[in-house]
Amino acid sequence: MKKLLLLFTLLYFTLNAQIPNGYYNSVQGQTGNNLKLALYNIIKNHNSLLYSSLWGIFPKTDARPNGKVFDIYSYKPIGAQPYEYTFSANQCGNYNGEGDCYNREHTWPQSWFNSNSTASSDLFHVYPTDGHVNNVRANFPYGKVGNASTTTQNGSKLGNCISPGYSQTVFEPIDEFKGDLARTYFYMTTRYYSEDGAWGQSDATNGATILPWQLNVLLQWNQQDPVSSKEIARNDSIFKIQFNRNPYIDNPQWVTNVFGSPASITENLLQQSIKIFPNPASEFLTISIPNFKADFVLMNVLGEVVFKESFSDQLTITTKTFTRGIYFIKLDSENETAIQKIILN
Repeated sequence: MKKLLLLFTLLYFTLNAQIPNGYYNSVQGQTGNNLKLALYNIIKNHNSLLYSSLWGIFPKTDARPNGKVFDIYSYKPIGAQPYEYTFSANQCGNYNGEGDCYNREHTWPQSWFNSNSTASSDLFHVYPTDGHVNNVRANFPYGKVGNASTTTQNGSKLGNCISPGYSQTVFEPIDEFKGDLARTYFYMTTRYYSEDGAWGQSDATNGATILPWQLNVLLQWNQQDPVSSKEIARNDSIFKIQFNRNPYIDNPQWVTNVFGSPASITENLLQQSIKIFPNPASEFLTISIPNFKADFVLMNVLGEVVFKESFSDQLTITTKTFTRGIYFIKLDSENETAIQKIILN
């Protein structure tokens, strides 16, 4: 019954979203990267705004029903709000802690796209958020936090990542907005597809491409937190200003059509992370799996184990005592297994 209600709710909002007739006609029958390219051709060349103009635009895109700032880093869906901001009056400014003022949060950090002017003012990823929490988030990726070093007043966290494939610091928003941010990232990687030549790299991205471990997090969040009425209203409001839309809000099924499912990404994370050198090897062999812990097993062609050891990130072993020939490396990390062939000469 809950799933049926969600389906009817989503259908209601979709039918009431202000999508122009024929807006997505050109994507009919497309899947995978072809669909991503077709969507890019629809949403590219949007009306690029002045970054300074966003202060005056936020009341049109990010206002709560009571007229206050809708801040995804401080809003609590249940209970009293820890604090509220009035547009313009509480604009940052200086701040010493939470609740002092709000500013402009680039959810896809500016350092990841070298402060490209068009992306810097793209409303689809710039949200009004508490200045202090914005600073806490900094340019850390999004992910599942294990031990939190900081917990904000609405329950957002900063701490070590326990999402597969990454173990450094991440920021985790509350469940209410995880899907919002996932679909924000799907928009960004699609909108700036082929326009990222001057963009940088980060632990979560390479240009406008989302790295597998981060993509897996976002695909999970997209499933856990479906499109909300807030997102649909914001999408419609931004369309009136930028003249483009977030297609993954309008048509959530395209997320899987373009990016796959969380399970398919997870299965490839360990395999995609392996680096073995040199191969062929003579005296030593180094196995690199950044941000993974794994049980390492070296087997000969008969399946006999000749060496095994547990390690994190990188392992170097001496191979000159082993018989020359073909071997197989097996790595087991949590629920993932990867196998690679090597040659000792």
